[in-house]
Amino acid sequence: MRVCLSPIMSVARHLALAAMIAICCTVPLAAQETKPQSLPILFDARERLPKPDLSSLVRLRFLTSIDFPPFNFLDQNGKLTGFHVELARKICDELAISDKCQIQALPFGELQGALAASQGDAIIAGVAVTPELRKTFAFSRPFLMLPARFARNLKASIGGTTAASLSGHPVGVVKGTVHEAMLAAFFPAIRPVPFDDKDALLAAVKDGKVDAAFADGLQLSFWVSSQAAEKCCALVDGPYMSQQFLGEGMTIMLRQQDADLTAAINHALATLSRDGRLQEIYLRYFPYGLY
Repeated sequence: MRVCLSPIMSVARHLALAAMIAICCTVPLAAQETKPQSLPILFDARERLPKPDLSSLVRLRFLTSIDFPPFNFLDQNGKLTGFHVELARKICDELAISDKCQIQALPFGELQGALAASQGDAIIAGVAVTPELRKTFAFSRPFLMLPARFARNLKASIGGTTAASLSGHPVGVVKGTVHEAMLAAFFPAIRPVPFDDKDALLAAVKDGKVDAAFADGLQLSFWVSSQAAEKCCALVDGPYMSQQFLGEGMTIMLRQQDADLTAAINHALATLSRDGRLQEIYLRYFPYGLY
């Protein structure tokens, strides 16, 4: 499989990305000793998804970006890697077309235009599914859901380990986000405390200014196990899923006219999910677990 990298990347963007990778992808010993929960299987075991004939396919080029660790990023050696990159390779292996597969990295803002112009065949970069995009593009079945989670300060006096035990307690949330709306809808007895951004929220729960935080489970799972958190906090209860608030989950974006390719990718995703290979990739890049 060939991997192509776009040369477009400023020095400042590169340094910022390096910092993100250092925070997100360094696994402390304590985190390594904690076994994460299994990845939920999103495909019905009784459902049989057809595998179209791709013998006439000349090339399958996956498009991704380099600024979304641990999904897609450049490692310390400048090599394109991440959950999405390995998943693309496994899809090609399952479809027996590895010799026809390529992965090309572009700036995130250029991905949609490149796919529309047939400069690639599928985007695997965490593009959120919207009704507007569905008018123009097709999407695979979801292969990963990103839940919302609570992270509590371990010194806070909370009488239990469930969301119900947080009733009446101050729980921080970033204002104007889907997590703020979800917290109000799902947990009306909890006292929300809004913050301007994620950094302010995490600092507040670490310092005990709020008893817990409600936010993206991916970010919280890495943060509570990081050196920055200083073992102040832990995930509690959950995970919490909601298509209304959190969307349809991680999918692969394709052109609408490529129905056979979409069906083939769905078949591959279902197979990888059921036989455990998707779980193996998940454990490699999400050592702290999302669920």
